[in-house]
Parts: sequence; structure tokens; C-alpha cells
Amino acid sequence: MNKQIYLSLLFILTTACDPAATTSAGPGNSTANPSITAGAFHVVGNLESKKLDEASGIQAISSGDFLLHNDEGSKLFIIDPSGKHRGRIRVNNAKNKDWEDITRVTGEQGPLIVIGDTGDNRAGRKSVRLYFVPEPAPDAATGTYPDELDPVHRLKVRYPDGPRDVESIAFDAASGMILLLSKRNNPPRLYGIDLERALAETEVEAEFLAEVPGFRPPTQQDLLRSPRRGMWVSQPTGMDISADGRLAAVLTYRSLYVFKRASDETWAEAFQHEPSEYIGPPGVHDEALSFSHDQKSIYVTTERRPAPLYRLDLP
Repeated sequence: MNKQIYLSLLFILTTACDPAATTSAGPGNSTANPSITAGAFHVVGNLESKKLDEASGIQAISSGDFLLHNDEGSKLFIIDPSGKHRGRIRVNNAKNKDWEDITRVTGEQGPLIVIGDTGDNRAGRKSVRLYFVPEPAPDAATGTYPDELDPVHRLKVRYPDGPRDVESIAFDAASGMILLLSKRNNPPRLYGIDLERALAETEVEAEFLAEVPGFRPPTQQDLLRSPRRGMWVSQPTGMDISADGRLAAVLTYRSLYVFKRASDETWAEAFQHEPSEYIGPPGVHDEALSFSHDQKSIYVTTERRPAPLYRLDLP
């Protein structure tokens, strides 16, 4: 028997007795499991720039716009909340082996954008890299963004348990840590880097914090619809934490998950709780998400063109 078919059948058998794994929902309706919702995403526009054709990271910035980057190339793109092109910024002296996510940190140097060159599909990179650049702002007179930015810091990152493919990065202001969530582990593994240390050193080993078990496994429908892709629908492809530190959103190829944290918890603890799951959006290569600047919504987009910009309004 073909190994791929065998694995697919194995997943079907292991999920057949899981009621949550076999529920379905039409647009706008919840599944039998009250923590799973479908039909909650709305298309608010499309990515206007034709050069933004493989968006794998998005981050809201102080101006109310969003920064994005492609999987390849050392440029940042700016869009408004409808996807309209607002500018393009070259990041000088930066290489893109596999840029996968972007986040925003705050500290003594003011707001900085952190670009995660952390992709490692074959788990062969001894270290990955983070680039720190000043948060861009539009010119007060013209409304245009700068054409280029210079990194204020570069950081090599190793993991204590060997190479990891990481496509999900977020900043936790409460602990002052940059969080990284692995993609190809089951369950995914959460790592942390202290921001002060990250800015003071040029190479660090990330700290392993916890496994994150809350992502629903592939269902019978997932596997029958696409035996190959169906096995990977629960892998994290993007992450963000709300500015108040209360919510974390994690994107996978099938759903977006929202975790809640109590005031006395760390994220390593909060990620052990059952999240709310929002099925969708319908794209098959969704890898970029960000809370909006006002924290009332979550925006998601995809690596392929045409690239719709989706919005999930939070309760």
C-alpha cells in the first residue's frame, strides 16, 4: 500500500471516534462544538500590489496601516485596511532565506519591527535570524513612507533541541519575550527569547517553554478532500498577540484559533487551555495574520494571488 494512502487511512481511523473531528458547519453557523465557529470571516479587499504575491507575514503598525512581506525578497509592503497599496520599503543589508512572520516590539528604542527569517522546511539550518528595524511612519506632509530602512540589530537564534521550522512569531509585552511557535511538530513547540537579551547580544539560544496541544487534528473530511494536504491542516503558519496581552491568535491551514490568558498566567500556561476555533478563511495557503491597530479585529491573507484580505471581528 502506498505510504501516503496508509497514513491518510490511519488519520481517518484515529479521528472517526472524535465527535469534534467529524462535525461540519455552514456559513454563519456554529458546529456541534460551541468552541468552533464557521462563516465568521469577511473579505474587505484584495492585496493591490502585484509584487506582493507570496505574503507570509502581516503586522499592524501605529499609523493604522499594515506591514507585509513576501516569502522571498528583502522588501516590506504597506497596505491600508482594505488592501490598497501604500508603499514599499527596501530593508538594507538583510537576506531572505525564508522570511515567515513579522511582529512589533516596544522598548527603550521605541517601537521596532521584527522580521523572522525563521523558515526551515527541511530542518537543516543550524541557526535562523531575526532582523530589527524601526517602525516606519508616513511623512506628515506627504503621507508617504520611506523607501528604505536599515536594521538596528540582527540576531542569530538557535533552538535547544535542534533545528525547527517556525512560521509563527509574536511579542508578549507582559513578559517582554519574543515567542516562536514551531510548525512541523505534533504538538507544536513554543520557544521564547527575552527582548532585552535579544537586543544586547548577536546570538542566543531560545528557551523552550511548552508544547501547545490545542489544535484540532485532521478530520475525515479534511483527508478525503485532499489526502496529502489534509494531514497538515493543523500546522501553525502565523501568530499574533493583542496589545493588551489578553488574546493570542494562531493561524493554521484550516482555521484560526484564539487563546485567552488570565492576568496571572504566562502564555506557556494559557496555551494549555482549549481555544476558540474559527474555521477558515477558505484559502489553502493562508500564512499571515495580525490583530488590527484598534485590537477589535484580526486580519488574514494568503500566499497566492489573487490574495483576498479577510477580517474576523472579535466578539
